[in-house]
Amino acid sequence: MKTIILFLLLPCFVFSQPKEERKILSLLDKQTKAWNKGDFDGFMKGYIESDSLMYIGKSGVTYGFNATLSSYKRNYAGADRMGELRFDILHLKKLGKKHYLVVGKWFLKRTAGDVGGYYTLTFEKIKGEWVIIADHSS
Repeated sequence: MKTIILFLLLPCFVFSQPKEERKILSLLDKQTKAWNKGDFDGFMKGYIESDSLMYIGKSGVTYGFNATLSSYKRNYAGADRMGELRFDILHLKKLGKKHYLVVGKWFLKRTAGDVGGYYTLTFEKIKGEWVIIADHSS
């Protein structure tokens, strides 16, 4: 009897996990497209719009949605500095019902000189939507 129950429940688990991962990957794709159009506001739609957002970069920790947006606008002003963004996902791990961890590489091809590095994103599901609550990019 236990085997039958597990067999019946397993498909539900297998199909529910990839669906959530697809939503996260779709959000990252939308961010990439927004960035490549020069749309900072569209790019930021992937982040939690809250003072609790934490962005960690080479200059240290930035707290809050507005401060993070201002930092992006300051550090990547103009098309030559924004360039064309590409994300490569290296690891996608479910941490719980409401949290995922994404590890990847980012790359900017730009006239101001190509740059790239690695990132770790912590996603939280809030009101049915996945948002980035912490971003550590180097």
